[in-house]
Amino acid sequence: MQELSVRARIISELVQIFNNTKYLERKIENEDYGESEMEKPFRYPENYSSEIIDMGDFRMEKLCRTDIESEWAVLHFHGGGYLAPFSNHYRIMAGLYSEVADGAMVLSVDYRVAPEFTYPAAVDDAYRAYKWLQEQGISPERIILGGDSAGGGLAMALCHRLKKLGEALPAGIVGMSPWTDQTTSGSSYTANREIDPVFGGTKGEIVFNNPYAGDTDPRDPEISPLFGDFSGFPPMLIQVGTEEILLSDSQAVAEKAHAAGVKVRLSVYEGMFHVFQLSALLMPESKKAWFEVKRFMNEIIGRSSDDGSYEESSDE
Repeated sequence: MQELSVRARIISELVQIFNNTKYLERKIENEDYGESEMEKPFRYPENYSSEIIDMGDFRMEKLCRTDIESEWAVLHFHGGGYLAPFSNHYRIMAGLYSEVADGAMVLSVDYRVAPEFTYPAAVDDAYRAYKWLQEQGISPERIILGGDSAGGGLAMALCHRLKKLGEALPAGIVGMSPWTDQTTSGSSYTANREIDPVFGGTKGEIVFNNPYAGDTDPRDPEISPLFGDFSGFPPMLIQVGTEEILLSDSQAVAEKAHAAGVKVRLSVYEGMFHVFQLSALLMPESKKAWFEVKRFMNEIIGRSSDDGSYEESSDE
């Protein structure tokens, strides 16, 4: 058992306190998930430039390094249970993706969300964003998908659609606590229900009564990627915490993908909460996670990582 850092304990407790306030409970009951912050001002470091791209039904933000020319792109899907739109803390995550991918352009997608827009809106938007990158001259073999929670599931759902259409898949996938099973059938949905700082207790309604699937069978691979065929998928890095109700989503996908011949690394972080990577560099555990993403990105891009190899294994 790995001992948690002091900062990790403090942040985990703060997350749990916030998610158990009556304020958040009322927001959930009123289906008030906030408005997109993509149009709000955000100050990136001086060596970055950003551009908002209006796609009609949705918007994207293109983030580029001004001091590095890269032929690679990270297609970034935010989390939020297919209910919450893009928020500013995902801009910090976009910057980190660019840093760990050696200056790759990052395209963050403010895809349409439920309850107003149910399936297939999010996957349609993800597909259009993927095609937009290709229209800009970036080939699929130079695109890496990155997503957390619902965004991680959306990255895999996009690949299932691309397979169905017979189109080229991206070079790799980074899934941070990906939501891959909207039937909530995994063992951790019960085992971790009370200890999950984010979705534990009454806050599980976001997961257990989510409206995104609409009238479609939630076992559709474009809604719950777990139930699809992973053969031919690109290499995947999946990170998850032991305290999450979504733990079994990551474990089941990793097992199924590995059985289909996919190079997949599942890293299980002891004591960590849902999408702890949003803590960025505030605690050692999230630093380690981003360093692992960097190693994965370097291997995909073709540069040698610190140990010289991509590990196809599972950390417990």
